[in-house]
Amino acid sequence: MGLSKDRLEQLITRSTDIVVATNRDGMVDYYNDGASRSLGYRPDEILGEYSARLYPDVEEAKRVMRAMRGAGHGGTDIVETFQTTFLSKTGEQIPVAISGTILRDDQEEEDGTIGFAKDLREILHKDQLATLGEVAVGLSHEINNPLAVILNQVQLLEGDVARLAGEGDCSVETERLDAMRREIGRISEILERLGQMVQTEAYETIEYIGPARMIDLRRRFQPAGDARLKGLRVLVVDDDLGICRSLKELLEAEGCGVEIAGDGAEGLRRLASAPFDVVLTDVVMPHMDGYELYTAIREKYPQVPVLMMTAFHYDRDHVIKRSKLEGLEGVIFKKPVDPARLREVLIETVAKRGGGSAP
Repeated sequence: MGLSKDRLEQLITRSTDIVVATNRDGMVDYYNDGASRSLGYRPDEILGEYSARLYPDVEEAKRVMRAMRGAGHGGTDIVETFQTTFLSKTGEQIPVAISGTILRDDQEEEDGTIGFAKDLREILHKDQLATLGEVAVGLSHEINNPLAVILNQVQLLEGDVARLAGEGDCSVETERLDAMRREIGRISEILERLGQMVQTEAYETIEYIGPARMIDLRRRFQPAGDARLKGLRVLVVDDDLGICRSLKELLEAEGCGVEIAGDGAEGLRRLASAPFDVVLTDVVMPHMDGYELYTAIREKYPQVPVLMMTAFHYDRDHVIKRSKLEGLEGVIFKKPVDPARLREVLIETVAKRGGGSAP
């Protein structure tokens, strides 16, 4: 026994697909529940409106009608899974595949159209994830091997530098090698995050240039930050912009408010313009080294604790030793910075000072 007309109408009305019919003038005269859910319009907002309103522009609506009248997309007067784009009430462009037909009266004149459209967002998302997975595997294979070679060569070079320098100061060269090692680590992290996105089937895109977008590969798989660090205001001073950025990213993931400065003079300007709970400064910097900055902070902002960072155990000009004798809070070795150690030292330092901020 076949479906009754009423039963068929109920099924179409409740269909999860977008079903829209128009009259011979192109005005919408049928709009189902699936269309309301996907496009956001209530029936009373769209019934009687020109059907081109559902498209990004009139030209796209005309393109669909040309395809429907032609024979190249399933036959004359019909289209099968023809891909186009609908425009939702909120302005979102929704990719769809339409299967529809031109309706004709007894005289074979056009009497309207009816179309069933499938929302392709989830399907396209899964296709993109599959592509992303292939890209992640390819990148891991093609990049990780050369990275391992580079890392090994950096290790050998570091040994050669130390041997050739003997008792001399090779702190600058060691800092540069450590910077290379950190950047290699960042590349490895990016590859790892690509793999995580594929496994969790979750990724986001961000604006790049103009209308172009790119996958957001920033850290998004961080554990919850320590509540004791939430809201802590930290000033990071280092002439290595890579260090500044990585520390900023790391500390912001812990809930800290972070500003960066490229040298001691800029650090003092930052301190003069805003309050901070702690200063994290490099030891070796041009113009004003860590000791000079520490001395200036101790004089002008005695309530602000200072932590020093060094990429090597060699204490150039006894900066760390002199600073410790004068009350330096602590030292962090950045080869690269151990997040757990950084978190621990910050918590201890602020607790010791009672969480006070600069005026």
